[in-house]
Parts: sequence; C-alpha cells; structure tokens
Amino acid sequence: NLILSEVNVKTIEYLAANSGVIDKSIKANFKTLGPKHGKIMKSIAAEVLKMTQADIATLEVEGQFRIMAEGQEVALTMEDVEIVSKDIPGWSVASEGGITVALDVTITDELYNEGLARELVNRIQNLRKDSGLEVTDRIRISVKTTPQIAQSVADNLGYICAETLAERLDLLAELPTGNTTPVELLEGITTEIQIIPVQ
Repeated sequence: NLILSEVNVKTIEYLAANSGVIDKSIKANFKTLGPKHGKIMKSIAAEVLKMTQADIATLEVEGQFRIMAEGQEVALTMEDVEIVSKDIPGWSVASEGGITVALDVTITDELYNEGLARELVNRIQNLRKDSGLEVTDRIRISVKTTPQIAQSVADNLGYICAETLAERLDLLAELPTGNTTPVELLEGITTEIQIIPVQ
C-alpha cells in the first residue's frame, strides 16, 4: 500500500522470471573476465550469450552461475556479466541490483478520467483554502462542463464529493456570474469552478 500510494500506481503484480513479460539480455564483461580467465575468455563470452532467461534469473538470485568453456567449469558472478532488460512496447523497464521493475505506462480512458478527477479535487481544495473555509465546512460546487469533464465526474463523483466535502456538484454549460475561478486541470483542459459554503 505504501508503494502504491507513493508512486501513484493502481496495482502491483509480482512476476516469475519466466513470465515472458520481462525479457533480459546478457553479455560478458570482458574487464573482469579477462584478468580471471585470459585465453578462454572468448569461449566464456560465447557461452554467456547462450544463457536462457531462467539461467539469468538463477545468476541474479544466487549470485553465481556455472558454465563450461573449453572443458573447464567457470563460476560466473554478477560482476562478470552485463544484464539489460529489453524494452517492451507500452512499458518502461529498469533493472538494478537484481531487481527488475516494469511499469505499464499505457494511459487508458479510465486512468485518464481518474487523473482528471484528482486534478479537479486539487483545484477545489485550493479554492477552499483561498476562500478561508474551515476543514469541516461543507460546500456546493458548480463546474463549467466539457465532454471530458462530464465523463470524469460521472465516473468519479463519489470520490470528488467525499474529498472536497461537497454536498452537491453541478455541471453547467455556463456558470452564474459571481465568484468563479478559471483553472487548468490537465494540458488543454480548462474550466471554471464556483464553490458556495453550505450553511
């Protein structure tokens, strides 16, 4: 729950090395292999390239992996190789210290609308502070609507009202004249908001 909250992700799934979601490549690190193994270094490098995803996972977990090169058994360590996570379309992948994280960066309509709702809540909360309202004061909200805002509010109305202590949220084509505030929610999406304390 801490990770989900801090990095603003929806879910975390733990994957086995052979899940197929994360694909890694491996190659020899000649700077360490050269001094250790000299003449058979090239043969070791060729064997390293043959390592499977399961072999790479074993090396990462156990810290070493044994291979045969020119009839000799060689114990590879993490410093003897370079492991790189391959790019996956729609994902951002990073590896360090034997831990690999793949982040699905595809923004669905649902996620976009949730983000828009969070930004709307943020702007309303700022207006509450600027208006000098107490933390427990309840309000009515009017928002100048667009098709995108209308969908976001429809999908997240309970969340918006709970977070802002709103007893009512009206989406209007035009707001009544008075104390309205223009805001930008996300790039290219602007609106106007009016909040009224409920007595």
